[in-house]
Amino acid sequence: MATTGDRVRGATVSALESLDFVLDRTSPVPLYHQFAQQLEAAIERGSLAPGNLLGNEVDLSVRLGLSRPTVRQAIQSLVDKGLLVRRRGVGTQVVHSQVKRPLELSSLYDDLETAGQGPTTRVLRNELVPATADVSAALGLPEGGEVAVLQRLRFTHGQPVAFLCNYLPADLLELDTARLESTGLYRMMRSAGITLHSARQTVGARTASPEEAARLDEKEGAALLTMQRTAYDDTGRAVEYGTHVYRASRYAFDFRLLVRP
Repeated sequence: MATTGDRVRGATVSALESLDFVLDRTSPVPLYHQFAQQLEAAIERGSLAPGNLLGNEVDLSVRLGLSRPTVRQAIQSLVDKGLLVRRRGVGTQVVHSQVKRPLELSSLYDDLETAGQGPTTRVLRNELVPATADVSAALGLPEGGEVAVLQRLRFTHGQPVAFLCNYLPADLLELDTARLESTGLYRMMRSAGITLHSARQTVGARTASPEEAARLDEKEGAALLTMQRTAYDDTGRAVEYGTHVYRASRYAFDFRLLVRP
């Protein structure tokens, strides 16, 4: 009878053996980078799932016809990206794939759910506050007037990926905390009959403050992606202003660029 360890190892070997790694030894691209790219692609498409073990470097080097240092360098590059983790007594394990979000007017919750990332939410703040100058300018409301503020942590596979701060007109819709922890904000808007039409959005980057690092399970000074967005409904009314930060180790914006005729 196979032990638990035998079953895990067998499943891991089977998962890896089902993958085809094609390495071009005549290419100027280093072999470790070719292997790392294909391994990362397998993680992103789900061929290697969170929790899968890669086996030891000796077996991988023999199978691929690569030196052990080359295999080690490829694996370390994915450890540095946060896709793999080395666990003492366990081996090298798949952690998660990076979230690649299309740059369009959609909610993070919907995008994560569509990608099979298992999103969950923790609401940190849900209350009415006086609008600051930047919030009132974004929403076209009087400064000092009441607006709803939401602060949420969004998780995938139990790990934090983003801290979301949203401001909405106070009379826009009922913001039930329980619903916000089980679905997305834009989905709640659509259910309330609000038709989202367009948005103005700015994407940037900076390093994590101590508070942000603690929230997002990152090191202080880690790279963060930032996004500011003002969304409008089909009447032209500003219905949401968001300032969000995302872990760069787990998140990327996906752009499609077209040449103007």
